[in-house]
Amino acid sequence: MYAFTYQKAASVADAAAALAKNPDAKVLAGGQSLIATMKLRLAAPKTLIDLGGIAELRGIKSDGKSLVIGAMTRHAEVVFSADVKKAIPALSHLAGEIGDRMVRNMGTLGGSLAHSDPAADYPAAVLGLGATVVTNKRQIAADDFFKGLFETALQPGELITSVSFPIPKRAGYVKFKQPASRFALVGVFVADTGSGMRVAVTGAGPCAFRVPEMEKALGGKFAPESVASVKVPAKGLNSDIHASAEYRAHLVTVMAKRAVQAALG
Repeated sequence: MYAFTYQKAASVADAAAALAKNPDAKVLAGGQSLIATMKLRLAAPKTLIDLGGIAELRGIKSDGKSLVIGAMTRHAEVVFSADVKKAIPALSHLAGEIGDRMVRNMGTLGGSLAHSDPAADYPAAVLGLGATVVTNKRQIAADDFFKGLFETALQPGELITSVSFPIPKRAGYVKFKQPASRFALVGVFVADTGSGMRVAVTGAGPCAFRVPEMEKALGGKFAPESVASVKVPAKGLNSDIHASAEYRAHLVTVMAKRAVQAALG
């Protein structure tokens, strides 16, 4: 890695001020993506601003209608939280499917969303549940947050502080894993929100996206067979050494069926 200056922020305001002074600085959350890219010399920030010491960015709260999770909450904390297991069991399951134990004990919700890796798990939950991403400047609806490959609606100097997940009637998440990394070749999050159905896909495209045709089908009957005949076009989907676009398109339907079944128990 190249030499860099390290700063540990004491508060959100402190971190925002440091970013304002150092526009080229990078924010360090869990470091599971940033440190790796720095080791490979794919990123060479002159300044790192560590959010690890900001207590206000951690924690999980539920009021019966929504589940609010701080941006610096570790994946493992989501896995074992009694509040998460009670309110949105599918979210606890999803967090338990992320990486390995080290990644789950270091990686954070906010870091994952800000990075927006096309194969990350959390984007499917945020989009599938219609969550709201709260920053130090505003609130961003899930449908407006993911813009493209490693691209989000976050503006320079903007920090995710928490995410508010509406509690659904039922939800399920299933992914087809890349066996070495455990990233999702394709992952599908399905939610019956009480006011409509949401189906979100990760791993298949440049960023997480919804499948309106599946949502409409599940609105008629919430059952695996309802999505069995819905096909997602392969055009524009990811294609790499692990899976072709056509195979990923096929997996979307397969994983959607399994996610609906998981939601039904």
